[in-house]
Amino acid sequence: MSLEDKVGQLFVMHVYGHSATDPDPADVDTNLRELGVRDAAELIARYRLGGIIYFGWAHNTRSPHQIAELSEGIQKASPTVPVLISVDQEHGAVARIGAPATLLPGAMALGASGSHEHAREAARIAGAELRALGIRQDHAPDADVNVDPANPVIGVRSFGADPDAVAGFVAAQIEGYRSAGIATAAKHFPGHGDTTDDSHTELPHIHHTREEWDRVDAPPFRAAIAAGVDSVMTAHIVVPALDPSGDPATLSRPILTGILREELGYDGVIATDSLAMRGVRTKYGDDRVAVLALKAGADQLLNPPRPEVAWNAVVDAVGSGELTEERIEESVLRVLRMKARVGLLDHVLHQEGTPSTPPAPTPSVDAA
Repeated sequence: MSLEDKVGQLFVMHVYGHSATDPDPADVDTNLRELGVRDAAELIARYRLGGIIYFGWAHNTRSPHQIAELSEGIQKASPTVPVLISVDQEHGAVARIGAPATLLPGAMALGASGSHEHAREAARIAGAELRALGIRQDHAPDADVNVDPANPVIGVRSFGADPDAVAGFVAAQIEGYRSAGIATAAKHFPGHGDTTDDSHTELPHIHHTREEWDRVDAPPFRAAIAAGVDSVMTAHIVVPALDPSGDPATLSRPILTGILREELGYDGVIATDSLAMRGVRTKYGDDRVAVLALKAGADQLLNPPRPEVAWNAVVDAVGSGELTEERIEESVLRVLRMKARVGLLDHVLHQEGTPSTPPAPTPSVDAA
């Protein structure tokens, strides 16, 4: 893989249109205006893209047949390394794919049921349906402990206000999704449950002490890691007790590397929340945000608002020595391992060996 190929694997973007190569004219216009490309196939070719995320407002999710065809078209546009297609399908308040997909209870309803088995089965059903549509990752479950009833962004997306109870439901849903062959994402680290601000529009501050964080916010993420969560999504929040710099957690090395990687022992994918959200853009420019997220310890960069600026900034940071190519490769390998676990690399690994040789358990950058 070239450096540009490696950098592309770290980006997850949205694109407008119901088709990978023949979107509606209005979607072509929007793609050209916002992304500089006509369609998903061009986006993948330009940025050697590692992932695409579906949204209803991007006209990606009209019907099951259409979604499956879009997914197939996306994979045809990336013949070397398959694209990880993802969605926010938490159910309840956040469900990007509607009927005839099964409409399942959201997190707080499942939490109120008291049944881990129901939560596990709901995730298994959701995962099986997503996989049938060519989607291999769900950005779920929500691992936030919603201790503030006025929380404007989490609320019923959380399993509840009790840390241990939330931890149990988070683990159950991860088990359900994984049994269906779907990669999971526990969010939003280090915990977005105690805020009255919405990180989509501003930069929230969480004023928990370190002891309060350990007791309230950490248990669901510890449970997620123990359950084998595939990725952890960051929060665009400031937690002074964890990092006094004033940087949002998404850009905080003390939080992502110091706490999540070193203290909690997590070695899976760290994905940013959307980099188009105002909470992560208040302190630094769009070119710096992508680079700083990788320096902090993130592996996947979700939805940068100006993809060309962010992509070039990462490539240039390697050229200048601010980021090393070895650091990029660490993240690429984590992304490839996640793709391998959900079966996306099976044909790539088989092509590298003989028909009678089983695929290698750990993909390599060179093999891809």
